Amino acid sequence: MKKVVFKPDSDLERYAFDTIERRLDDKPRAKKMWELITQDSEIKACWQMANFVAVHKLGMNDHGETHAVVATASALTMLDLLTGTGVRPDVIAENYGDEDDAALIILSAMLCHDLGTMVHREDHSSLGVSFALPILDRLLSEIYDHPEKRTIIRSFILSAIYTHHGTPRPITIEGALVCIGDSTDMTKGRGRATFDAGSITIHTVSALSIERVEIRRGTTKPIELRILMSNSAGIFQVQEILAPKVRAGPLANVVDVIAVTVGGSDQNEEKIVQGIRMEGTRFVPWNDRAGNPDKLPGISAGTLE
Repeated sequence: MKKVVFKPDSDLERYAFDTIERRLDDKPRAKKMWELITQDSEIKACWQMANFVAVHKLGMNDHGETHAVVATASALTMLDLLTGTGVRPDVIAENYGDEDDAALIILSAMLCHDLGTMVHREDHSSLGVSFALPILDRLLSEIYDHPEKRTIIRSFILSAIYTHHGTPRPITIEGALVCIGDSTDMTKGRGRATFDAGSITIHTVSALSIERVEIRRGTTKPIELRILMSNSAGIFQVQEILAPKVRAGPLANVVDVIAVTVGGSDQNEEKIVQGIRMEGTRFVPWNDRAGNPDKLPGISAGTLE
């Protein structure tokens, strides 16, 4: 298979790329898988066609290479935040593997989760499992010598791909991280093309209201997702897209979701909502008394060192 060179072409993608490499510094198997996937011409072509179908044929946001990399950075950041909390990935809890294997599973599933979109959005999770299977067999054989271990790791990856949309619900910690990571790629620049192409709906308007998504160590829960909105319309993205995916899997009680309205481009617009916080199946008002967060391009590891 011909290799290609991975070249981040945006600030957000470059930041995500750097985040992934930093998270994989001490995980040689996951790092090798990252290199194999991002240098693989077949996967590159799958990303390209997934983007073609999503953006050009269905009028959706990017579902190709950039989305895959940004979502992967988010999922790996959340994985690191779980370290030492007592919440362990299933591959570790069941003695099937270690932290390196957990990172490899999440990385592989996240980078391949939308391959099914290159055919259609309908049933893309099932289609993605079919497309990912031969690719995983080819790449995993370069990392795991033993067929049994290779099959176990592949099973975890395919489960996460199949459940990344939240229906059916994720049944593993790895699957839950992939499901949630998928929905964190929601900053305004990511939906600009669709809006500019003439798709003006609550989906596109709310997407343009998301300034930044921060992933940080929570004060009451291991993980906090802080969504900064320039407009209250962003609440739609939080309540209808992000929150259902957080609730869907086994990390529902581990992840805190907080959305805050910050100064947007139109300072004369009335601020209807200052902030909300997810509590179970509902959202309640929330005020930030800790000051303004640091500015980062789209995703942030917060206080995680």
